[in-house]
Formats: sequence, C-alpha cells, structure tokens
Amino acid sequence: MENERQKRVAAIHDISCFGRCSLTVALPILSAAGIETSAIPTAVLSTHTGGFAGYTYRDLTDEILPVVRHWRSLGLGFDAIYTGFLGSSEQIGIVMEAFGLLKGGSTLIAVDPVMADNGKLYSTFAPDFPDGMRKLCAKADLIVPNLTEAALLLGEEYREGPCAPEESARMLRALCGIGPRMAVLTGVSHDGVQLGAASYDSSTGEFGYAGARRIDSMYHGTGDVFASALVAALIHGRSLGGACDAAVRFTVGAIERTRAAGTDSRFGVDFEAGLGAFAREMAPMDAAAEGCRNGGTA
Repeated sequence: MENERQKRVAAIHDISCFGRCSLTVALPILSAAGIETSAIPTAVLSTHTGGFAGYTYRDLTDEILPVVRHWRSLGLGFDAIYTGFLGSSEQIGIVMEAFGLLKGGSTLIAVDPVMADNGKLYSTFAPDFPDGMRKLCAKADLIVPNLTEAALLLGEEYREGPCAPEESARMLRALCGIGPRMAVLTGVSHDGVQLGAASYDSSTGEFGYAGARRIDSMYHGTGDVFASALVAALIHGRSLGGACDAAVRFTVGAIERTRAAGTDSRFGVDFEAGLGAFAREMAPMDAAAEGCRNGGTA
C-alpha cells in the first residue's frame, strides 16, 4: 500500500482570484486528499460573478487546447478529468476535444454542469447552452447537477420544494440515460428537513442518499466544494454512496463554520479548516474499513 502510485487529476475550471470557488476550491481539496492536481484555467476573474460588481474577466479559451496538446506530447496520464464552470458553448466543444486527447482506458470523466440554480439558467448563458452541456455530460462517467441543472439537462420543468425519493430516483435514471454511468443530484430534500445529495450508479443499480439537517443560509462555492470532495473520494476508490457521504459531511462542516463566524456569504465557505480531517479520511483503507465508516452501507 505504501508504494501505491500517486493519483493524478486534470481540473478544468476558471480561477476567481477572490471568492472561494472553482479552481481555488478544487486545487486545495484534491491536493489535501493526496492527489496530484494539474490545472487548466478557462478564465481568470478578479472575483466570482455572484454578488460582486465591477469584476475583471480574462478569457483563456484559446489557451486550453495548447495546454492539452503539450500534456499529450509529454505522455501524461490522468486518473480523472474534472470539469466545472465553462463560460461558453465554444469552451464546451473544446473540452470535449480535450477529453479525447487526455482520456486513458481507466480515466474517470467527471462533469459538474455548472449553469443554473434556483430554477433559472445563469444570465450569462444563451438559451441553447444546456444543449451543449447535455452533449458534454454524454461523454462523462459522472455528472453532478443540482435540481435546476438536472431539469435543464432533461428538458423538464423545474419543480421547487421537497422531492420524493421515487422522483429523485426517476431523475437519476434519466440523467444516466444521457450517457454517464453515475449521477449525483445535489440540493435534494426528501422530507423538507434534511438536505443533501441523491446518487445512482447504473452499473450496480444502487441508489443512495446522503443528507444533513438543512441550514437556512446560501453560500457561494458550496457546489464546487462538494464536487471536489466527491471526485477525490471516488479517485481513492470509495463507492459512489461512500463518496457522497464524505462530500456531504465535508461541505456541511464548512458551511457550519462559515455561518458561526458570520462571514459574508459572497466570500465562500471555510473549507480550509476541514482539510486536515478530510486528508486523514482519504488515507488508503480497505473495503471492510469503508463499510464500517459508512455504517455498513453504501
């Protein structure tokens, strides 16, 4: 076990220089989990776009494929390719090309289809953007949409409020029908009390749900925190259910610390204080240990 090869992931996201999200979240979380993380920035912003005015933006679309081609010329291999916010339909097409250039036989393709929330497509995107994102998700092994994004991917009307387990299961099956083997639906509440993530692995037919008591606060970047922790756990061999459980606990801990400190919600959540515990949790372990950690279930 001590001689196991270090895992490597390629993270394709934008960089917001202030406001914890995207690469400034993915890099430290994956690195804390012991994973070598290589980054392809799709854009550089002075802050993220949620609640800040006057932010700067430098588009890096033209730099993505040159980086990918250089990596390919070096013969680099990746255990996972993980994508988040993509700023345009052009970037979606480029990232699909990057998948073809970088993917190996066992590479996990993880797509967080960041494009909408609270029932609405982000104002920066054209109405046809979900069509392009659906094509990207078809190339993935794992997708991690929230309820709004799932509705857009499926061409359905967004429905607010608690979601019955049967309904989340239906949506997860339909999402896997787009192409990915695994789907995780975030922001799901089955009872109006707990909030969390529902998961489905179509290769095993297993559904799962990981939740915690709802915290009535909204913080930017929590989706990136969750997805990064989820990808880290999967790369380390956790089952989808076990990975969701670890990611929910890590994200909820960050939200609770941030709320207790009274931090401006635009600034993101204090995930940093939980990195030590997360690193210990991601240390290699056998399947029996995972079963005990997850209460004997996935």
